[in-house]
Amino acid sequence: MSSTEGKNQARSGTGRWGYWVGILGVVLTIATAVAVVYLRWTGQELQHWGYLGAFLISILGGATILIPVPMLAVVFALGVVMKYTWLVGMAAGLGETLGALTIYMTGHGGGTALMNSRHGRIQSAYERLMSLMERRGSLTLFLLSAVINPFFYPAALAAGATRFGVRKYFIICFVGKTIKGMTVVYAGFWGLGSLLRWLGMPF
Repeated sequence: MSSTEGKNQARSGTGRWGYWVGILGVVLTIATAVAVVYLRWTGQELQHWGYLGAFLISILGGATILIPVPMLAVVFALGVVMKYTWLVGMAAGLGETLGALTIYMTGHGGGTALMNSRHGRIQSAYERLMSLMERRGSLTLFLLSAVINPFFYPAALAAGATRFGVRKYFIICFVGKTIKGMTVVYAGFWGLGSLLRWLGMPF
């Protein structure tokens, strides 16, 4: 067998693997959205779960934008009521990173569909994002995961489509999203918490 045939077979195997990974990512995303609706987990209920609540709602919030999840509101509020504020931020960062793996998996298998989209604006925007991920992938992921913004989801899709290393993706997202989680939880602690303490409430 020639080296060319071997490369073609390798590409074919990679393509099939990417296809199934993409399907799994879509299934997990939809399952997460269904879980949010079916279980009717509200922010008030999850607050009673403490650190586990921050972790679980962050998984849901990180995995889907199909159904609104009050992730930031819950993490913000937990910064007021939980003893170890930093642990809430860590739990939120880890949970959201795990949820974001489903977005990566979707992009890993479905990036070609977006590249071939008939909607010119969508295709053009996605191509620019793909180019940015190829040139400055680590920095782009870190910045978009560390601040509150609507652009992380397409960047995560592009990371999967460009075959950005999953281990590196996880580490960068975990660091960035932990920073975001800490920012939100300490905003709750120093903002709302300080106000309630000033009013004499036992927080």
